[in-house]
Parts: sequence; structure tokens; C-alpha cells
Amino acid sequence: MRAFAPIAVLTLLAPLAPAANQITFEDRVELTRGLMAEYGTVKVLLPRSKKPLEFNSDGTYDKKAWGQIARESGPAARNGDLIEITKITIETDRLVLEINHGFRGGGRKWYQGVQVQGPMSGPTTIGNGDSNAPGGTSIAILFHKPLEPIKSAEVKKMLAPIVDFDKHTVTELYADTLTPETKKAIVDKRVTEGMTRDQVIMAMGHPVYKSRETKDGLETEDWVYGAAPGKITFVTFDGDKVIKVKVEYAGLGTQVNDPGKN
Repeated sequence: MRAFAPIAVLTLLAPLAPAANQITFEDRVELTRGLMAEYGTVKVLLPRSKKPLEFNSDGTYDKKAWGQIARESGPAARNGDLIEITKITIETDRLVLEINHGFRGGGRKWYQGVQVQGPMSGPTTIGNGDSNAPGGTSIAILFHKPLEPIKSAEVKKMLAPIVDFDKHTVTELYADTLTPETKKAIVDKRVTEGMTRDQVIMAMGHPVYKSRETKDGLETEDWVYGAAPGKITFVTFDGDKVIKVKVEYAGLGTQVNDPGKN
């Protein structure tokens, strides 16, 4: 019996290999790399929710429950909106995806209260009113069993009923259908009225800030580029179309309502 003692000790000290059906460190790395900062187009209304929205790995979810949450907390994204996965949490039996930095309350826009000096007038304050802009949310993909090895591409397929990850590459979507005027604006990195959200992204990239507000029954969304002091571009959407472009030069003494008309 003593002759086998060293072998027994070595067996106890040797690291255990992960089971074939157990998620590995490499799997976790691939999921994080494959999903983090990915953009997708929303196909349904996503409610704002402090608690992750439950979504089953077979592609089903409780539409009635989601609708109730939306009525109570408002939307985080609507059909056609572009969303971003900003955090991935891998748990024992689920994946939790943070969308657009998670649940955030409404409130003042970051640029509200910024003063802009005009060439022929005193300082004016940008955005005096409050905003009811919705924030992000989060989605918990439920597997109802211990998590097994899975790739990011499989997760995207699971989410296909609510998010389309195949149609967010705006260059592929619109390059062949753009008018000469729109193509020139994109090349010049400027926004003009009538552009779509994807065309704005082609021209300017993703905004540093978004907000929604309702005024006189019209719900609009603002995309903001730049920061003070310096050039700040405000792009206002009604649905998927740009209805207004305004540029403020904070501290530089001038204002342009629509750079596309210069």
C-alpha cells in the first residue's frame, strides 16, 4: 500500500480538467469579446427596467410582462433604434447583457446650463428645460440549467426575435442607395436634414450623448456631438429622420443652424 502513496498524493494535487459540458475560461473570453460593444437594431420595444428583462434561450419571452414594465418605466429603445451592449455578466445559468449602459433615470441633459457667447449678444444658456429622455436597460438570457459552452454568434441568434445584429453595419446597408448629395455630406462629415440615423452615423459616428423629449405632443430625439468648450453639434430626429441640425460654438462666438446649407 505504501508504494502507491506518492501516486495518490499526485492525483489529489493535479488540477481537475473542466467537464465537457462546463463553460471554460476561453468560452468566457470569447463571449466577452464577441458581444462587448456590439451594435444591433431593435425589433421590438425594449422597456427600461432596473431588474434585467427575462428572455429565454429558446427565443421566447413574456411580452405581457415586458409591456407592463414599459408602461411603468417607459421605453429604453423602440423598433428601429440602434442599441449597444455595454456590459456582459456571465452567471451560473444565465447571461446578463447591459444595454446602453443600463437603467438610467431621466433628468437634465449634460449640456443644459452651458452658456454660449454670441458675437452680437450676451451669453445664452443651452437647453433650459428638463428632459424625460429614457436610459438603457438590461436583458437576462435564461438557460434554466448550468451554463454550457456557447459562442457569441449563438447568443446573437438567440436574441434574433428582439435584436438584429446583422443589419447594423450602415455602410453595407446604405452605400448603394445614397443620393449624391447625401454621399457628399457623409464624405464631408456633416449632417443635413432628411438624413436617417444610420446615415448620420456614417457621417459623424456614434454620438457622445442621446436624449428624448416630448414637446407639444411631438416626441423627438437629440444626438449630441462634441463638447464644450468648442464645437457642439445637435442633431434632432423625428422618428428615423433628421428634422433639425444646430451647431453651437461654445465660447467661440458664433452659431450655425444647419451646416449643410452653408
